[in-house]
Amino acid sequence: MSILYQSIHTLRRGVKRVVPFAFLGLAALITVRAAEHWIAPQPQWPQPLQLIGKGVNELRVALAAFGVVFVVCLGLILMSGRALAQTTDLKNLQSTIERVVAAQKLPAAGGAFVTSNGVQSFAVAGMRKRGEQIAATSNDLWHLGSNGKAMTAAMIARLVERGAMRWSQTLAETFPELVQEMSEPMRGITIEQLLSHRAGLDANFDLRRYVGRKDLNAARVDVLKDAIRKGLSNTPGEKFLYSNWGYTIASAMAERATGKTFENLMREEVFAPLSIKSAGFQGTGTPGKINQPWPHTSNGKPAPENGPDMDNVPTMAAAGTIHMTLPDYAIFIAEILKAAQGKSVWLKRESVESLLQPRGDNYALGWLVPERGWAGGRAMHHGGDNTMNFAVVWGSPKRDFAAIFVTNQSGANRAGDEFVTAVITAASQTGSERR
Repeated sequence: MSILYQSIHTLRRGVKRVVPFAFLGLAALITVRAAEHWIAPQPQWPQPLQLIGKGVNELRVALAAFGVVFVVCLGLILMSGRALAQTTDLKNLQSTIERVVAAQKLPAAGGAFVTSNGVQSFAVAGMRKRGEQIAATSNDLWHLGSNGKAMTAAMIARLVERGAMRWSQTLAETFPELVQEMSEPMRGITIEQLLSHRAGLDANFDLRRYVGRKDLNAARVDVLKDAIRKGLSNTPGEKFLYSNWGYTIASAMAERATGKTFENLMREEVFAPLSIKSAGFQGTGTPGKINQPWPHTSNGKPAPENGPDMDNVPTMAAAGTIHMTLPDYAIFIAEILKAAQGKSVWLKRESVESLLQPRGDNYALGWLVPERGWAGGRAMHHGGDNTMNFAVVWGSPKRDFAAIFVTNQSGANRAGDEFVTAVITAASQTGSERR
């Protein structure tokens, strides 16, 4: 299992750029080897041909040396990936997260190993703000970015369970007063298509128009009106097009169906039932105070400010402005794993099966669900990045485990891969995922 996982992940990342050169080298070596038989230098040859034959031999030696170097480099890549996994203690992740923070030069980060029984272990390391000696803590808040989409989809799944909404519910049904302004294809867009990024909408609406808006319900309806004026980029249901626009409209549909704000729906349907007490919306920390992880851009520099306003506009909360502590995020992930086994009282098994069922591509409802060998089938995955924070989760519903990584620096994909790879490989080696 660990070899398969390393083949899928470590080799894909580390060797992908080297393999083409290896094949070129091999082809050249074969060509030269064949040529050697045809133009091996003979005593009776003129001096120019003698030199050509000698050059062929020297080239063969050089290519052989290249092959040795390639094999050594390949071994080092594999060994480095396995080394971190072999030293990863799934019951104590502190040293693992510390190594990732140091290796990737992050300000701070946190990681967790989760099963349906809850968080098995978690750890944080680093400083809340680069250049300041204020350590991150286990109670710190981490911005989840687009990983909040899975929470939005779960909230709507709860409404579907109670009959307050239907997966097939359309924009025309929900907003009859706007039907005359909608194109025929737009009228038939369903909540399911919005949550699976198959509604034909562009990625983002003009966020600048919504800065400072206080009436978020009205603002979200205005986002729908913007989409009506803009029109669709694709026929609904035809293809995948990642869309924060779509998730914002989905939240407007939920608000219209229930008469409640999206924020209150999340509190009532997700946070309160799961005893997630730290959840909130927008950026973290008190402006000017380093009392939470400070946001950092992808170049590692601290953002000029912190606080709630250092995020996307509140109008698009459903697409990804949620924050919470790492243990609280682990509660949500554990409950998804539990629901997948039919053991959750919060979400029915058929609901989570719908959330994790791909709609034509590898995207389901708030989750990417690619096939992975280590997962024994489809994994559940998502990454979030609001350009100042980063979060990623990989899990296996079938083998009942997940790995979470969060950091207060944008673009930390390599760090996330390194931590998640170590945890999943260690879990695969020890069989911990079957507990």
